[in-house]
Amino acid sequence: MAKNKIVIVGGGFGGVKAALMLAKDDRFAVQLVSDKANFRYYPSLYHTATGGTARNSSIPLKEILPENVELIEKTVVSLDKKGKLVLTDDGQKLPYDSLILALGVVTNYFGIQGLSDYSYGIKSSEEVERLKAHLHKQIQDEHKPDLNYVIVGAGPTGIELAGSLPDYLRHIMKLHGVAHKPLHVDLIEAAPRLLPRMPRDTSRAVAKQLKKLGIKLFLGQTVQGETADELTVNGKPVRSHTVIWTAGVSNHPFFKENNFTINIRGKVMTDVYLQAEDNIYVIGDNANTPYSGLAQTALYDGVFVAHNLRRQLSGKTPRSYRPKRPITVIPAGHRWAAVNYGQFRLYGWIGWMLREAADLIAFHDYEPWWKAGKQWLTEFETQDSCPVCAAASQSE
Repeated sequence: MAKNKIVIVGGGFGGVKAALMLAKDDRFAVQLVSDKANFRYYPSLYHTATGGTARNSSIPLKEILPENVELIEKTVVSLDKKGKLVLTDDGQKLPYDSLILALGVVTNYFGIQGLSDYSYGIKSSEEVERLKAHLHKQIQDEHKPDLNYVIVGAGPTGIELAGSLPDYLRHIMKLHGVAHKPLHVDLIEAAPRLLPRMPRDTSRAVAKQLKKLGIKLFLGQTVQGETADELTVNGKPVRSHTVIWTAGVSNHPFFKENNFTINIRGKVMTDVYLQAEDNIYVIGDNANTPYSGLAQTALYDGVFVAHNLRRQLSGKTPRSYRPKRPITVIPAGHRWAAVNYGQFRLYGWIGWMLREAADLIAFHDYEPWWKAGKQWLTEFETQDSCPVCAAASQSE
């Protein structure tokens, strides 16, 4: 009996989880197509950017996927919807019975001049390494910190980075033998408050914590441009060679290029089964669901679509999608995190402990407990490619 062919495009939270679920059913032949060899654990990228090991935020897909899932490391460029074919950048055609699209998002600079040329980011392992190399080289060459370290965007990523960056910079200066000097870390947000998508009381608590860490908050401020030496904010120049852009993302251009129906938020329109067109499912960051954009939602979507595909193959009626409110846990400094779930709030050290537990559970969503435990322990490892820091660490 011929197997039902499932092609999954995207090696992130939703795509990998759907592949793992479908791989348990031998009625399916599963192919996962990814333009990256590694699964990125986005919640830890800020940690890797501030001295943590790359292994904490990057896991080879081959280590996660079972043998009966074929991993294809290519870039998908278009679809033949009538012929039910996925076309890759090297001309390969992949036939499917059902297609799951989980491509994630791309950085959006909103057309602001200079940002793409001069700013740094932490949305990928490559961006993280570029930022770390810059931080080390600047202190090594100039023997002092930058005039201003500027983080643009006060969503979860910007908050997490702002909370950990000062300690990391002090650590670098110490290893490079630079005397203690004042650090100026600024957080700029166009909205009138931090975490604009979250409740106001959470925004206030996180703002209070960041101010304790010495972070200067500039709210209701918009960026107009960047040069090699400064950032223009509300018409005024801010001297900096270290601007880190965490403010904007937009849906993957693949969907517009392939004529999917897009809503006003830029998300793909789907039905109650997360189906955008016949036998084509869109999940995670790409779909127009209420909590789209969060890792927990992508994981939930992957499980949902996999279960429905299995039900359909068994002749059962698919279930309708019911959004699941995620629990948000946002670290903001050493051993401090804000927890938010409905009306429930928790701040401080216990919040940080819950984040640690959440990371372990998240790794277990993709790996057996013993592997998840080893992956979780990498959070306590450090890694820097700077030879000066490596030598200084060994002599301590």
